[in-house]
Amino acid sequence: MAWTYGLLDAMKDPRLQIHNDYDIVIIKDCYPKAEVHFLVLPWKNIPSIKDLTGSHLPLLKKMDLKGREIAREKGGGRKFKFGYHAEPSMKRLHMHVISDDFNSVSLKTKKHWNSYTTGFFIPSEKVIKDLESIGRVNLPSTSQCSLNLKTPLKCHKCSYLPGNMPALKLHLAKHVE
Repeated sequence: MAWTYGLLDAMKDPRLQIHNDYDIVIIKDCYPKAEVHFLVLPWKNIPSIKDLTGSHLPLLKKMDLKGREIAREKGGGRKFKFGYHAEPSMKRLHMHVISDDFNSVSLKTKKHWNSYTTGFFIPSEKVIKDLESIGRVNLPSTSQCSLNLKTPLKCHKCSYLPGNMPALKLHLAKHVE
């Protein structure tokens, strides 16, 4: 599917770029799932998190560091999550830098929600730790990923269990400070 390669064009678009250096580029997510949502991508062609080895550690540490810097600079004091989807839909390794308000018209489905709030979302710290200790990222199985994406909705800040996405989004507004 051609759309799975959309990041390759997006990362080269200067209108989307927040940061650009020899190793990485940080872009605005074209379909943000929160008020602030950036993607950190390497220029090096690494297809996905499954392709990482210990040799990528310096790059992954830089991606993490720069992502956190951008969150501090552009985040307006918000809290953020930094990480990767276990089974990304888009080609090219990319780390999400996403504010935990999840306030966005682009956040429409249970799959969207669960891709950031379950074990499907792999924190950057875990990726780095795995690469340091075992030389690869220990990922959930495909069946576990599927279960994570289908799990019932649950608020990520309290124990509320909404029946649907509109109820969840209405509830999330209560957590905005």
